[in-house]
Amino acid sequence: MRDLSQPVHETPAPAPAPAPHRELTLRAVLVAMCVAALMGAAEPTVVLRIGYGPNMSVVSAFLGFIAISLVGLVTRVRATRWENNLVQTAGTAAGSGVGFMAVVLAAIDMLNARGLLNLHLSPLQIFAWLAPSGLLGVLLAVPLRKHYIDQENLPFADGTAAGETLLVLDQGPKQAGPRVAALGVGGAVSALFVLLRQHFSWMPRWTWLKDEIAFTFITPHAEALRVGSELGVLSLGAGLLVGLRITLSMAIGLVLAWIVAPGPLFRAGLVPELTFNAVLQRWIMWPATGLMVAGGLAALALKWKVIAKTFQGLSGKEAKDGGDFPMRWVVWGVVACGTVLAVVQHVSLGFPIWLTLVSIGLSIILMLVGIRVLGETNWAPISAMANVMQAVFAVIAPGHVPINMIGSGMSGSVAANGEHLMQDYRAGKIVGSTNRNLTYLQLIGVPIGAAAVAFAYPALKAKYGVGGEGGLSSPISVKWAGFAELLAKGFGALPPSALWALVIALVVGVILTLLEASPRYGRFVPSPTAIGLGMLIPGFAIVPMVIGGIVQDLWKRLSPRTEDVYNTPLASGFITGEALVLLILALASARQLFQ
Repeated sequence: MRDLSQPVHETPAPAPAPAPHRELTLRAVLVAMCVAALMGAAEPTVVLRIGYGPNMSVVSAFLGFIAISLVGLVTRVRATRWENNLVQTAGTAAGSGVGFMAVVLAAIDMLNARGLLNLHLSPLQIFAWLAPSGLLGVLLAVPLRKHYIDQENLPFADGTAAGETLLVLDQGPKQAGPRVAALGVGGAVSALFVLLRQHFSWMPRWTWLKDEIAFTFITPHAEALRVGSELGVLSLGAGLLVGLRITLSMAIGLVLAWIVAPGPLFRAGLVPELTFNAVLQRWIMWPATGLMVAGGLAALALKWKVIAKTFQGLSGKEAKDGGDFPMRWVVWGVVACGTVLAVVQHVSLGFPIWLTLVSIGLSIILMLVGIRVLGETNWAPISAMANVMQAVFAVIAPGHVPINMIGSGMSGSVAANGEHLMQDYRAGKIVGSTNRNLTYLQLIGVPIGAAAVAFAYPALKAKYGVGGEGGLSSPISVKWAGFAELLAKGFGALPPSALWALVIALVVGVILTLLEASPRYGRFVPSPTAIGLGMLIPGFAIVPMVIGGIVQDLWKRLSPRTEDVYNTPLASGFITGEALVLLILALASARQLFQ
């Protein structure tokens, strides 16, 4: 019996256990594989219809959230934002990374139809080509995370949008009501624009509902040169995320390339006609690419100490603690994927082994530049930089179209997957995920995406054809194939003035990058990479980005509190809404193939 004369000491109640950090779970991996297959199959339809791929990061986040939440209801274990981040990562790898490369497959078929190429790839050949090149891109990008994400802290708008979306979905409407509302309103507005364009523009009273509105008050050739604005808010959302300095830099590129230059170039006989593709391919792409190359590599050179540290010690304590993917795995993975890729391209595509090694080296440069451009502007310059690779291969093997297409296509695939891994690292940093796990899911998503593309692209080509008047016109493929045809006539077919412009742009790019590094004046200096990209992208996409950058800056000045709460989810909604509707339309189109 207890002695009642003694004081009673109550045992304190234990503190509630924190919510478990479930991340690399079996259900997350299984759902990720399903979402990766869906993204890989849907992206070719989207990119071949509209000429660019929408934000698959946010789309994957939403689809993954729905799928893994349904699994959570069955298992009665709530899904976590870290699991959803892994699902989103696999979807991005399969869609934006691998699925986008359907454009090079379409370019090859366009050249086949013109009799300039005889390279008819089977589904097995497509998979064997895209899978190792995509895996190689992921592995080569792993050591660059510290530089681009931690040190430079580039925005990577799609990755930021995905991370914000994951946080909003994880909190639920009660805790994140204002942000959820902003995300929903933005998505609804964006989706409405797409539906109006798709389903009402054919009616007489709705003829003004076009994808692009030409600014003929600026230039009479605005429609042919694609100077104007898109009717939608996807690019506006990207502008809200990347900010005023970058969008104004892109506007400088737009003015120089598509308002100032076309007239003098045409009168001098340097371009055959005042159309976007003719002006771009014959002249503008060279100074634009020079600015991007110089800006990307010069900025990297200024931070060489950071890059050197990046490659040191990743196989040590940090990797063992669940941080980064071990460096020794990167090295052995690169060797294995490079070997497989060299064998596949030699045996299946007739591509010399030594050229594969050259292509891998060029791909690294391509990826370094592309990651920076993507991080600053939210535009992945895969096709533009791959055109540079086409020029390099035109020098190495003059007039050899197969080498030109295979080499540039492989380089583009490597760079694309490396670039989008950085988007996932950005989303993971926002969410608090383990970098090594994100890399695992990228390595899982790439071969699944390659298999999906190998299945979807031949079916789409058989149903619609590519490069004709039908739905799969693929503007990027037209540019890729047209440039290969031009270079087949010899590098001398390019105007000498374009090459001089390239050299001048390289010098200007380095100077601007050095000025950017100034702590006092850097914020006033335009970005050379953004200027170059503004010269390459049609004006209809740049104008709404500039508007978004201006709105974000004014919003932050007038009401910093509301801008902090609403800007990112609203912009994410603008990007997400259009991407989801385009995905649904793509799936509906794919379903019709089997009827």
